[in-house]
Amino acid sequence: MTTPTFKDILDTLPAATGIAAIVLLDAAGEPVTRLENQPGTAGSVRVYHALIKQHGHLDRAAAVEGLALYAEHTADARQHPGKHPNIDRLLAIAEADAPGLRARIVLQD
Repeated sequence: MTTPTFKDILDTLPAATGIAAIVLLDAAGEPVTRLENQPGTAGSVRVYHALIKQHGHLDRAAAVEGLALYAEHTADARQHPGKHPNIDRLLAIAEADAPGLRARIVLQD
C-alpha cells in the first residue's frame, strides 16, 4: 500500500470555497500572518481550514495533525527551513513549544 501524497490528502479535506483568507492570531488577538486562498497557498488554506474546523484553533494536537496532512511536504520543510512557512509554523507549535494560534476566517465578498 502506498503512502498518501499531499494531493491525495487534500482531495479528502473540506473545500475552502467562499474563503478569501485565513488570518492567524496570537494570544492577544493580534494578526501574525494571513494565508490567501490563491494559487500557491490554496492547499495550505484547506489544511488550516480543516484543522480550525476540527480543533477550533491551532494547538499542539492540531499542529501534529497538520504535519501529517502535509505528507511529503513536511519532510521537505524539515530539510529546508523557510521553504514552507506554513509548515514551519506547525513544526514550531508541534515540536518547539511555540504558542498556539487562533484564526479568523475571511469570507469572499
